[in-house]
Amino acid sequence: MITVVGWDGSELSAKAVTKLHEAGLVIGPDAILGRLKLNAATAGDGALLQTIDDHLEHGEGPAVVLAPGDPGFFGVVRELRAHGLKPDVLPATSLVGRAFAGARLHWDDALVVAPSGPEQLTRVVNACRAHPKVALLVAPGVGPAEIARELAPTTPRALIVCEDLGGPDERVTHSRMGEATTRPWKDPQVVLVIDPLHRPGERGWVAGAQPGPREWALTFGDDVMPPEVRAYVLAKLGPRLGDLVWDVGAGVGQIAVECARLGAAVVAVERDEARCAELRRNVLAHGVKVALTRGQAPPALEPLPDPDAVFVGGGGLDVIDACAARRPRTLVCALRKVEQVPAVLDRLREQGYRGEGTQILASRLSVEPDGAHGLTPADPVFVVHARPAHTA
Repeated sequence: MITVVGWDGSELSAKAVTKLHEAGLVIGPDAILGRLKLNAATAGDGALLQTIDDHLEHGEGPAVVLAPGDPGFFGVVRELRAHGLKPDVLPATSLVGRAFAGARLHWDDALVVAPSGPEQLTRVVNACRAHPKVALLVAPGVGPAEIARELAPTTPRALIVCEDLGGPDERVTHSRMGEATTRPWKDPQVVLVIDPLHRPGERGWVAGAQPGPREWALTFGDDVMPPEVRAYVLAKLGPRLGDLVWDVGAGVGQIAVECARLGAAVVAVERDEARCAELRRNVLAHGVKVALTRGQAPPALEPLPDPDAVFVGGGGLDVIDACAARRPRTLVCALRKVEQVPAVLDRLREQGYRGEGTQILASRLSVEPDGAHGLTPADPVFVVHARPAHTA
């Protein structure tokens, strides 16, 4: 018999106390074991599964696993069940719930991220760029200092750092990003990353990240790129939560806005001042977050964080080179002339990408004065999409 007991610093339930008294072995973090007076043998949770297997084979009495907060929420219950075990579970208040309570904020609209290590830092940061309210369950290499360092200076956020939740040294600190990178933190558990300019909308029906848009490939006021082409471009970009997308030569932000609506973090690069102004209006009209860099590519690309996907809507082969050098998983270009396609494909191949080209010609249904129906063709657009040659 295995029981998982959540602990949030408050008094344990009578059932939890009974389970601990009956236990032959109690496993848990040293910080929790040290605060409880236990008669049973204890063991740290560094080798949890091996310890449990040894106890089930050689030990006596039930085993209890102590875990912080709700162990079914990014906790040990998943690990145990994946190992073929089906423990009883006595939860406590989750660390995220305690963090938002300490910050005096509601959290039904919060995105919760739980990285396993520093290899997931980039995706966590991109989620914080795209979402106005994120709760980060701290992991090695992914804490307040790392998050603040990656977000600054392009994405201003307020950080609320929660330490020792439920313990004697509980502390909830509102921190500026510059302070977060230098301040010595004492074992932070949760970091709330908040957009200070965000205003809550209507109450939703689903917690966390909101459902995708009802439709995409929208019709903008000045459709430089037909919606049919944009639908294909978006399909090849595959924007999603945790991704960073570059829209280079963004124009009025048609692709940038669509990618942001689909959950990605987006940087739009555009040199024309009038188009930048229209891009800002489109961003506000659709209620999304897009970071705008006004400048000429490729130089404007140098300070940007590495992208997961890139759309090139304008620029020469030097722009293709600069984008490919940052090794996105996919790179998509829209071209107006078929004569441009071979040069772009050749350049992508030189950069280690395998590209394909597609011509898209959309004809709109029209109604003649006599009531007859006809088709009005638009100018063709040639879309080149490429992935690194070593990928499937």
